[in-house]
Amino acid sequence: MADQKDKWQSGAITDGPSRAPARAMLRAVGFDRQALARPIVGVANTWTEIGPCNYHLRDLAIPLKEAIRAAGGTPMEFNTVSISDGITMGSPGMRASLVSREVITDSIELVARGNLFDALVVLVGCDKTIPAAAMALARLDIPGVILYGGSIAPGRVQGRDVTIQDVFEAVGAHAAGRLSDAGLCEIEDRACPGAGACGGQFTANTMATACEFLGLAAMGSGDVPATDPDKRQVAVRTGALVMEVLHNDRRPSRIVTREALENAIASVVATGGSTNAVLHLLAIANEAGVALEIDDFDRISARVPLLADLKPGGRFVAADLHAAGGTRLLARRLIEAGVLHAEALTVSGRTVAEEAARASETRGQEVIRPVSAPLKTTGGLVILRGNLAPDGCVVKVAGHDHVTHQGPARVFDSEEDAFAAVQTGRISQGDVVVIRYEGPRGGPGMREMLAVTAAIVGAGLGDSVALVTDGRFSGATRGLMAGHVAPEAASGGPIAAVRDGDLITLDLNARGIRIEISDAELASRLARWTPPRPRYADGVMGKYARLVGSAAAGAVTTAHAVQEHTEQRFTVGTK
Repeated sequence: MADQKDKWQSGAITDGPSRAPARAMLRAVGFDRQALARPIVGVANTWTEIGPCNYHLRDLAIPLKEAIRAAGGTPMEFNTVSISDGITMGSPGMRASLVSREVITDSIELVARGNLFDALVVLVGCDKTIPAAAMALARLDIPGVILYGGSIAPGRVQGRDVTIQDVFEAVGAHAAGRLSDAGLCEIEDRACPGAGACGGQFTANTMATACEFLGLAAMGSGDVPATDPDKRQVAVRTGALVMEVLHNDRRPSRIVTREALENAIASVVATGGSTNAVLHLLAIANEAGVALEIDDFDRISARVPLLADLKPGGRFVAADLHAAGGTRLLARRLIEAGVLHAEALTVSGRTVAEEAARASETRGQEVIRPVSAPLKTTGGLVILRGNLAPDGCVVKVAGHDHVTHQGPARVFDSEEDAFAAVQTGRISQGDVVVIRYEGPRGGPGMREMLAVTAAIVGAGLGDSVALVTDGRFSGATRGLMAGHVAPEAASGGPIAAVRDGDLITLDLNARGIRIEISDAELASRLARWTPPRPRYADGVMGKYARLVGSAAAGAVTTAHAVQEHTEQRFTVGTK
């Protein structure tokens, strides 16, 4: 049970004769004197009825709050925004997705600071809500726990499990005449059977896993699927846990260390996780004041084996990971491989090693491979640099063996134009599709390109076409796709100088990405470049475009990011 020292902050709102007006207003919504005398726990809920990922979080909050009360706290629930990546994908609405990460973080901070909560639980689902929760906890540095709503159950079509990835790829197959109208409708109708986040090791499940290895979510809590009856008990345990975390003053600053961030990266690359984890973990590190660079992902991926056979590149869905033994089993494997900081603290008060020791492996499971027989001896992400991406770009290597490619550029200044070219058969084997002005500033919001990448796969070109963009990819993307190209086109990066027909070379083994023209020609083109008119001059999108920094640093909105925009644009030989 909580004691008075746990009410370390909220008394400024609730205690003493001068606070009678505040108590009067709180009593109007049901908080009596006894409730207001207890520690106040904010429950940040990212619930929305727009899409399945967060749809069930209102129900999950009920047992969570009951458990907080039972443990001696008073929960106060509030909402923030959420954008569904899967619904907005391929539309102008997708520009709001990455922007929402900053808005969610800011809104949680504002409500927590305004109400002086003593502790915080953040209920999360779709992609940006998860890193935003970690960013807010790191920024506030108050005792807190992240509770992930869990994965959707897989759909079933013709005896096989399907996810939203299959629907996007079906669109490409349909456009190429490889799938009938009836076949497309069948996949659409059955892919998403209920509540929960997208079912592969896409961005939501990747970041849920990463937050457990980071230590801000209880290990094993995110494994449990959204509609599993055990999810209610996960919420109950979380309610008890946050009060324990508060009582022991177990703050994010004790948990989010360099070692913890490296553990989170290891979990991403060992599971073939989303490239978006690069952006998000860099942003979390920024909030925590921990030094982390884009090249750290490549360094860690080079020594961590790919162990989890998960979609989009593998065979299994997130629910299968849970059934196999979950994140604790993955942690045990990675400790066996000698690639985790086993003594890193987690929110439970136990170390990663102690959590891994609690793993229970299902006999005969094939989802998490033994260390002696990995899917690959190295992890699922690589960082490339070269004259096309001096500050780096990110490639997922899980699920394909396509390590070199050279071909002519097919250049598009928007995602829509590229998608139309794929759908109408104007992309050929060997091409390198270049999509620019979709970066953090240029988009703005750095749209995901799943509609395009899935259309390429669906058209049967997944093994013969590469894609390069200053935008980003969905966790469901597969194939040779280089995203987060930095500097971006809107900042005058070299990708702005690419022309149709230029030869582009990607060499994953050499960690290189080049446009095959001379330095002099590249410099000449960049000298003649002029920035395009911003898509949004005002509002939240215009504000974001003015504030956001490079994808190579996490696409964060900071004073440093503003300074970047006032400096001279990229020129050959300065990076």
